[in-house]
Amino acid sequence: MATAYLNRIATAVPENDVHHRFVDIAPSMLNSERTRALFKRMAARAQIEHRYSFLTPSSDAHHIDNEGFYTFGSFPDTKTRMQYYERHAFGLAQRALDLLGLPAVTGSITHLILTTCTGFYAPSLDLQIVEHYGLNASVERTIVGFMGCNAAFNALKLARHIVRSEARAKVLILNVELCTLHLQETQDLEQLLSFLVFADGCAASLVSAEPSGIELQSFHATILPESSDQITWRVGGAGFEMVLSGKIPASITKELPSYLGAMLEGGRSEDIRHWAVHPGGRVILDSVQKTLGLSETMLDSSRKILRMFGNMSSATIMFVLQDMMEQCGPSGLGCAMAFGPGVTIESMLFQLAGVDG
Repeated sequence: MATAYLNRIATAVPENDVHHRFVDIAPSMLNSERTRALFKRMAARAQIEHRYSFLTPSSDAHHIDNEGFYTFGSFPDTKTRMQYYERHAFGLAQRALDLLGLPAVTGSITHLILTTCTGFYAPSLDLQIVEHYGLNASVERTIVGFMGCNAAFNALKLARHIVRSEARAKVLILNVELCTLHLQETQDLEQLLSFLVFADGCAASLVSAEPSGIELQSFHATILPESSDQITWRVGGAGFEMVLSGKIPASITKELPSYLGAMLEGGRSEDIRHWAVHPGGRVILDSVQKTLGLSETMLDSSRKILRMFGNMSSATIMFVLQDMMEQCGPSGLGCAMAFGPGVTIESMLFQLAGVDG
C-alpha cells in the first residue's frame, strides 16, 4: 500500500488588510460605553495584526468598505453575499493555484477536492478550475462543504485514502474561504468578538505517493461531549450566522487530555516534535498550550499565522503547515489539530521531512 505525502502547499490572501479598520468601526455597533471599552480591550489582546478581505476598507468614519457592501441599517441578504462569493472566490483560488504551479502539472491531476464553508453556487468553483486550467474532464471532484475550520483534515484524509488505494493518483486540494462575507450587524458583544478573528484566505496543495514534503501518517476524529452549542454555523436570511462560544477554551482544557492518547496512537506528547494547531483565536492556542504542557516555541507557526492573517477557517491549518515546511526545521513527528462545529476535533499525525538535528 502506497504512502501518501503532502508534497507542497501554496497560499494566497486578498490585497486589502481590513483588521484595523474593523477594530476602529466595530464598537459603533455596540450600545454602551462599557461594552465598547471591553471590545477594544479584547481586540488589543487578540494577538492579530492583519486580516485580509476582498472588500476595500473605507476611510469614511460612517462606512465599513468602499464597495458599500456593508451599510449600517441595511447589511446584505444571503443572496447578495453568495453573489459576491461567486464573483470573488475563483480569483483568490487562482492566486494560490498559480503559486502552486498547477499549470505545469495539469495533465497529472487525477482528483480535485474543494473545501469551503463560506459560499456555494453551481456549477461550482471546482468546474471553473477544471475549465480554466484544462484539467482532464474525467478528474474526480469532491466538495467538502460546511464542515468549518477543521475541514482541511477531511480533505487530507480523503486524499490519503485515494493515494493509498491508487498509488499513481495526484490529488489537488483547494481550501477557499471568504469569511468576511458574513459580518452581522449586531449588538451582541460575543458575536462581534467572533468576527474580530475571521478573514479571507486560500490554500492549494498536492498530495501524492511521491516521497517529498510531509508524510501523512494517520488521522483521528472525535466529538467533545455536551458541546454542540459552542460552535455553530447556520444559513440565515442575512448571511451565515456563527456562534463561537466563550466556553470553548474550557471544553478543550477539560476534554482534550482524555482523547490525546487516541490522537497520538498511544504515543506521548513528549514524542511530538512539531505541533500544528489551528489558530482559532489566541485563547484557543493558549488553552491547547497549557493543557498539553507545551513550551511557548512549540506553537510559533500557529501564533505567527494568527498574527499575520487571522482565522481563515478551513484554509488556516494549511498556512500553518506551509510555514513549518518552509522553516526547514528539524525532521520529526508532528501532530496537527483543529476544532470545528460539534465541537469536533480533527487531528493528524505527520512526519516532517526537515533537517536532522
